[in-house]
Amino acid sequence: MSKRDYYDVLGVGKDASKEEVKKAYRKLARKYHPDVNKENDAEDKFKEAKEAYEVLGDEQKRAQYDQFGHAGPQSQGFGGGFGGGAQDFGGFGDIFDMFFGGGGGRRRDPNAPQQGADLQYTMVLDFEEAIFGKETDITIPKEETCDTCNGSGAKPGTKVKTCSYCHGSGQLNEEQNTPFGKVVNRRVCHHCQGTGKIIPEKCTTCSGTGKVKKNKTIHINIPAGIDEGQQIRVSGKGEPGVNGGPAGDLFVVIQVKPHEFFERQGDHIYCEIPLTYSQAALGDEVEVPTVHGKVMLKIPAGTQSGKTFRMKGKGSPNVRGYGHGDQHILVKVVTPTKLTDRQKELLREFNDIGGHEKINEQESSIFQRFKKAFKND
Repeated sequence: MSKRDYYDVLGVGKDASKEEVKKAYRKLARKYHPDVNKENDAEDKFKEAKEAYEVLGDEQKRAQYDQFGHAGPQSQGFGGGFGGGAQDFGGFGDIFDMFFGGGGGRRRDPNAPQQGADLQYTMVLDFEEAIFGKETDITIPKEETCDTCNGSGAKPGTKVKTCSYCHGSGQLNEEQNTPFGKVVNRRVCHHCQGTGKIIPEKCTTCSGTGKVKKNKTIHINIPAGIDEGQQIRVSGKGEPGVNGGPAGDLFVVIQVKPHEFFERQGDHIYCEIPLTYSQAALGDEVEVPTVHGKVMLKIPAGTQSGKTFRMKGKGSPNVRGYGHGDQHILVKVVTPTKLTDRQKELLREFNDIGGHEKINEQESSIFQRFKKAFKND
């Protein structure tokens, strides 16, 4: 199922301020928090609002989302996806504060569904592959539900039991009498390590974890025009969820090999071509390579070294489908280092008949300044 637009999730416009985004999120959090709203879809709506806020509430993530949407860069780390961090109402601790004035040490049900961790894969592309895109398969090691125990962690034929010490809560209460009254301290149950469950006989395949590492082949569609450092988000291809929760996502980070002739800046492509004296002076039509094939470029007579020509639409396609960039060609007039006697004779003849004067008077302001500086010598 495709994700809804984060602005629609929070009910704000794309020009909403950070404070308006925060206010909209708090309103939805109060409405759909699982401890308050017992409707079947309340938890999903709460998670959806939380994910939207963690992106739109962060300036950098919001800028990336505005540019690439769900398909491109979303965050700076993938270890825990959007699930971590108690900042700016990002974690459950802040939500409890919202309802209970500090939370009082409340804790989520250890048996509640939890989303799996995100994964990251770095893919190296050739220059042309990034320009035109490709479809490919990648193989990554990831956790999968154990087939032997179906993810329970228990040996087939045995059952998982509720921890008798914490009664499935995953935490133990310790009462202490102090001069200020009775104080209750809560800590993780060391009998079940906070899971609320005891596995008397562990599955021999997964050693009781309910998961095993497998090499998984995943089909990836690389969009045309993707560039260095951009990312592709493959929903649901991360680590499996816990207690029936949804799987995390896979983020494919793109690296692009440099090209020996082309250089890319955004959607535009730049290159440099050499010209001879005669081509620059008399004009010519030269063949120029582009990523789309060879194209003939007309060089006007009198072209100077350093002149840049633009070929419209011959650059990279925009990764979001907004047309193509251009190709910019920088020309460099090459000075010959080895001349035949005949070539030297012709150049001297050109100089004798006033070729240098024409350059001075008609074309080059540099020579004009040079001549003026020494006119009294």
